[in-house]
Amino acid sequence: MMPQSQLKQCFTIGYGDYPIDRFITFLQKISIDVIIDVRSSPYSRFNPQYNRENLENSLNRSDIGYRYMGDKIGGRYSHPSLLFPDGTVNYRKVRDTEKFQEGINQVLSIISSGKKTALMCAEKEPERCHRFALISPVLQSKGISVIHIRPDMRLQANEDLERELVKPVGVRKQTTIIDDPVNQIEAMYEKLNQKIAHKVKDHKSV
Repeated sequence: MMPQSQLKQCFTIGYGDYPIDRFITFLQKISIDVIIDVRSSPYSRFNPQYNRENLENSLNRSDIGYRYMGDKIGGRYSHPSLLFPDGTVNYRKVRDTEKFQEGINQVLSIISSGKKTALMCAEKEPERCHRFALISPVLQSKGISVIHIRPDMRLQANEDLERELVKPVGVRKQTTIIDDPVNQIEAMYEKLNQKIAHKVKDHKSV
């Protein structure tokens, strides 16, 4: 097993309603070098301090880099081919798109450069955000240790959050038609996808 000090890591954080100075203090405590903004729309009506340009300026003044990547690995999509019949974004299909894979490769490149990286979105709780349900399992499959910065500044490994959520989202032990056991973690992600993903209004299934 690779020593902990050599593991490639990626943190995630949601800003919620934090004052910008408190948010930056969180990042400084963990020595984050660069924030990757994964919001599809990097603007906030109620928290303008997190609008793309304002946020970038604040971070740069604190020697923290900023990269916007919500156009590649954001959580909002409207193309019919990427939606469930009810209009909910289908994360499994999104992960197969060229644009999403390009975004993941860019994240991996930043991490591999040695910069301590954090994905940022608006939602404080990772289990209610696409940074967990869509992006984290992909990074994890690439050998990245994903760590969520929770609202109380507690750090939670992605694997621990996965195990914690298996029961709350109603995943039960079951088998397929050929009696193969269902992967409970994958089933949890699929149920969470349906529960939290963006839903396109007035979508008509084709």
